[in-house]
Amino acid sequence: MKICVLVKEVPDAAVTKRIDPSTGRMDRSGEKNLNPYDTHAIEAAMQLKEGGEVEVEEIVAVSMGPASAVRALHKAVSLGADRSVHLSDDALAGSDVAATGYALASAIKAESPDLVLLGQQSDDGECYTIGAVVAEHLGMPSLTQVVKMDVEGSGVKCERQAEYGYDTVQVTFPAVISVGDAINEPRYPSLKAIMGAKKKPLETKSVGDASIDVSMVGADGSQVQCGEFKAPPQKAAGQIIEDEDTNETVEKIVAWLDERKLI
Repeated sequence: MKICVLVKEVPDAAVTKRIDPSTGRMDRSGEKNLNPYDTHAIEAAMQLKEGGEVEVEEIVAVSMGPASAVRALHKAVSLGADRSVHLSDDALAGSDVAATGYALASAIKAESPDLVLLGQQSDDGECYTIGAVVAEHLGMPSLTQVVKMDVEGSGVKCERQAEYGYDTVQVTFPAVISVGDAINEPRYPSLKAIMGAKKKPLETKSVGDASIDVSMVGADGSQVQCGEFKAPPQKAAGQIIEDEDTNETVEKIVAWLDERKLI
């Protein structure tokens, strides 16, 4: 079995996320890291490989992004992936979810995976839908919010979170599965794995290498068009009432509430 894990480079959690008004896209100029939700997908792949229920020949991390996304792929390899594929081309810039899913599916086709895993969402766009788009282009069944996987015969039995509880669904390989963050606790990479990550095979692909129709990607090939973005108005500073005299403090609070017709 071959497993492809989709990973993404996202702004670090400590970075304030903002939209660049000149492009209508997220400002990605600050510190970046591997999408934390994707670490659960890598861990799920590793547990399948180590569990012995099915023979996993290799785990391939796949990412679409600029040159800096290589660092996210190195992190994915340090967490257990055997090699990585980096889809990077200026023609892909500005792709919406549909265009991104199409491009990723095109890059994955050459790998012919039995299973495609990814996190339930990205930490920046949080669209939750990229797995379904990839599955549509690959012609594979898709499951989302999966919190448990058990290999059974030529497929996998999954438990997925739903609004009313849990669904148990059986799918046959090949399949695309988005895992929830409740499925496992991702491991920490060892120092040896971190140091050796850059030595693992990394293949960089352009749109031509992946046979991608350029009219279906990038800003021009995307169906979503963003309008103007404005920062929300700043809130007025709150009023602080010091409790120097309890009676006076209570009177001030009651007066404040009465003025706003809250009592």
